[in-house]
Amino acid sequence: MKPKLNDVAQLAGVSVTTVSRVINDHGYLSEKTKQKVFAAMRELHYQPNNMARSLQGKNTQLVGLIFSDISNPFFAELVSRIEKLLFAKNYKVILCNSADDPQKERDYLQMLMANQVDGIIAGAHNLGIEEYQQYGLPIISFDRYLSDNVPIVSSDNFNGGWLAAQTLQQAGADKIAIFTGKSHAGSPTNGRREGYEAYLKQQGLTAHVHELPFELSPALKTMEIRTILENHDYNGIFCSDDLTALLTVNVAQQLKISIPDELRLVGYDGTALMRNYHPALTTIAQPLADISTLLVSLLLQRIDDANCKLEEKYILPVKLIKGTTA
Repeated sequence: MKPKLNDVAQLAGVSVTTVSRVINDHGYLSEKTKQKVFAAMRELHYQPNNMARSLQGKNTQLVGLIFSDISNPFFAELVSRIEKLLFAKNYKVILCNSADDPQKERDYLQMLMANQVDGIIAGAHNLGIEEYQQYGLPIISFDRYLSDNVPIVSSDNFNGGWLAAQTLQQAGADKIAIFTGKSHAGSPTNGRREGYEAYLKQQGLTAHVHELPFELSPALKTMEIRTILENHDYNGIFCSDDLTALLTVNVAQQLKISIPDELRLVGYDGTALMRNYHPALTTIAQPLADISTLLVSLLLQRIDDANCKLEEKYILPVKLIKGTTA
């Protein structure tokens, strides 16, 4: 059975208040009393509760991370970078994988509140704005609009979509489709589709939009892509994430469609995993190092001063990584 504060107090022969004061280093206590309490803690294998410390006005040194799918290479790399940066600042993280489940995200938010985290970095978009507003914690958002008071960090999604369409057209494509996820109101990621459409409009070309929901399994997404390629003669496709681009490459190979001779392809994200294991993919790379650094920096500013003035949006530049698919 896990030892409790009163178990330590009983073994040490002191009050619960005294144990709490020793743990929190609060007020004057004799060295003898401290040694008795520490000895009892060691004997019982008692681990001080961070929440007890926070009640004395101290931070818990915990940060909550809420992301949609950490099995996705992009989110996996982003979370890894954030964790390393926070750890270097003496913060530990509680990682919440919300998937596409509003109730799961809601439960995680409540759990983070119960653990009295010092702040949250949120990259999921299942819940409405009000549900984040009511918690009153320092929150920084990645690629999601949560509230006027919650700063957003994102890559230049519009320019990324424009650059992808431009790359395909300059490679010789004139019937260019986009494979994208569902649009979410106020989400900066909508800019990828908007940039693609704006470039095609400027060039007098027709946009062909195919929504492939993020939550679709690879098998179901592969079926959808196969149906699209069998029924359309696109010679250029912009995939709004790299995993969908790789599935498209696989389907094209199965259908004997030559890339890039018959079909040019551009992805989006440009993670280290993709660059190392699939260097042939032409993609629009997000600046993951800068994104993670800025997310952590802004959050720590808000933790130190809840009223510090921050911008509403921080947009970081993207770049084209040229492979052989376009």
